[in-house]
Amino acid sequence: MKFALLYEMECPRPWQEDSIYNCFWQALEQVKIAEEAGFHTVWSVEHHFLDQFSVASAPEVWLSAVAQHTSKIRIGHGVRLLPFNYNNPIRAAEMAAVLDIMSKGRLEFGTGRSASAIELQGFGIDPADTRDQWDEALQMIPKMWTQEEFSWDSPTFQMPPRNVLPKPYQQPHPPLWMSGTQPDSAVMAGERGLGFMHFSM
Repeated sequence: MKFALLYEMECPRPWQEDSIYNCFWQALEQVKIAEEAGFHTVWSVEHHFLDQFSVASAPEVWLSAVAQHTSKIRIGHGVRLLPFNYNNPIRAAEMAAVLDIMSKGRLEFGTGRSASAIELQGFGIDPADTRDQWDEALQMIPKMWTQEEFSWDSPTFQMPPRNVLPKPYQQPHPPLWMSGTQPDSAVMAGERGLGFMHFSM
């Protein structure tokens, strides 16, 4: 059995001047102790506008800091949101590749689509589009990581031939995961060969 940490970056009010600052730095100190205790992975969510529940709006930045303060524990996006208005697939591929390099090949690339109206509306995303955009992004990103020249032409995303750089340190690419709460999500993960991150609501 492997043990892991999952951070929402919860910061209860009332907030003092250094409350959110302390939230991030205390979490980093916890991860350092968890690595010494033999924990396998640390995951960070990506959330936006959720006030006390989560201030983890830039997980790649915090996970990069974790990578520089640790040497063994795996570094996980739990998850990187893939609907296009959250994260352009090109940028998601680039940022993840740099994180994999800076962690010396410790990245676990968890993906998801988000279900919160507060977040979706804030980014102008139609909930009906999230699954298709997640699926399309997840088709593209591994190709960006493994092909010298990548292009895409669909009704929703166009990209001329380009070499997306850098490539990840892990070969052929970091392990891929998806999150979900529904049985059909687990089936979808299995069909695509993805690790499945199940959350109970």
